Amino acid sequence: MKKDPVCNMDVREDDAITAECDGLPYYFCSEGCKEKFLKERTCKVPRTSYDLIVIGGGPAGLTAAVYAATLKMDAFIITKDLGGQAVDSTKIENYMGFDFITGPELVEKFQYQLIHSHYIDHLISEVEKIETVEGGFNVTTSELNKYFAKTLIIATGMTRRRLNVDGEDSFQRRGVFYGNIQDFSFIHGEEVAVIGGGNSALQIVENLHTVAKNIHLVSDAKLTADPVIIERVVQFKNFHKYEGFKVIEFTGDSMLSHIRIREKAKAEAINIPVKGVFIAIGLKPNSSIVSHLVKLNEKGEIIVNPDCSTSYPGIFAAGDVTDAFGKRIIIASGEGAKAALAARQYILDLRRKLYDE
Repeated sequence: MKKDPVCNMDVREDDAITAECDGLPYYFCSEGCKEKFLKERTCKVPRTSYDLIVIGGGPAGLTAAVYAATLKMDAFIITKDLGGQAVDSTKIENYMGFDFITGPELVEKFQYQLIHSHYIDHLISEVEKIETVEGGFNVTTSELNKYFAKTLIIATGMTRRRLNVDGEDSFQRRGVFYGNIQDFSFIHGEEVAVIGGGNSALQIVENLHTVAKNIHLVSDAKLTADPVIIERVVQFKNFHKYEGFKVIEFTGDSMLSHIRIREKAKAEAINIPVKGVFIAIGLKPNSSIVSHLVKLNEKGEIIVNPDCSTSYPGIFAAGDVTDAFGKRIIIASGEGAKAALAARQYILDLRRKLYDE
C-alpha cells in the first residue's frame, strides 16, 4: 500500500494513478488529487481556504460532499475514515436502489462518487479544533494544519460506547463487536456473550437465541429493557444472566476465546469461554469539537433546524451527531444532502449581502 501525498488515503500501488515529479514516483487515489498535487508543486502554496468544509466521512458527510461537488461549491471534506459506522454493517436492506447491500460495498460506492465521479478536495485526518474568525472558521487537524472556511457541515456521527477493558481493542472484529450484526454464521452453535441491559442488548439476545449454543448476558446493573422483552428473553433455555457483573478482560490468541467477568464488590472472577461478544451499552454523539459553539441536547446531540442549520450562523450539521429523528444510513444520507443545499444557500446569501453593501 502507498499513501496519497495529497489526501493521505491508502492506495494500492497496482490501482493507483501515478505521476513522476523531480525523479520520484507518486501515487494518487484519483486524477483530482494528482492535479492538485502538481498544481501545488508548481505554485509552491498548498490550498487552505474554502467556502465549505465538511467534517466527517460517514453516509451524511460523504453525501454532503458529493452534493457540494454537484452544486459546484468550493468545498473540502476532512474525515478520519471513510464510511463511519456503515463499514460495520454486514447487511443493509432496502437502501434506495438496492434490495440488499453490505456496509463496505455501499461505502465503496460513496467513495467512488467522491473521488472519481464528483471530485472535491479531501483529506484523511482528524479535526482537533474549530475556532471562529472574521468571515468564518479556522479548522485545525491532528497534523496541526489549519484550513479556513466560510461555512461548516458537521457530520461526525456517533461512537459506540466502549467498555475500556483489557483486550477490547485487540479483538475488535475478531470476536468483539458493537451492537447487532446480521451475519451470525461464525457463532452458529457456539458460546456467545452480550454486554448490556437495555433494549438493544436484549434484542441481540433474541436474534441469537436460535443460533448460539448458549448466550451469556452480562449487565453491571439491573436490566433496563422493556419488561415485555425481558419476559420473552428469560424463557430461552440457552439464556444465562449475570446481573450486577462487570467485564474485566477479553482473552484469546488470534481470535477471542474467553471473557473474564467479576461480580461488583466481589474479588472472585469468572472465565466464560465464548467465540463472540456483542457490546450494546449505548452510543455517544461525536459533538465535542463544536460543543463550545452550538447548542446540544441532553444526549449531547447537536440541535438542528429543519434545514440542518444550528444555533451558530454558518455551522450546519447532519446525520447521527444531530437530534434529527431516526438513526439510519438512508436518513443520514438525506440529511447530508439537505445540509449541502442549505450551506450553498448560506454562501449565496453571504455574497448577496456583500454585493448590496
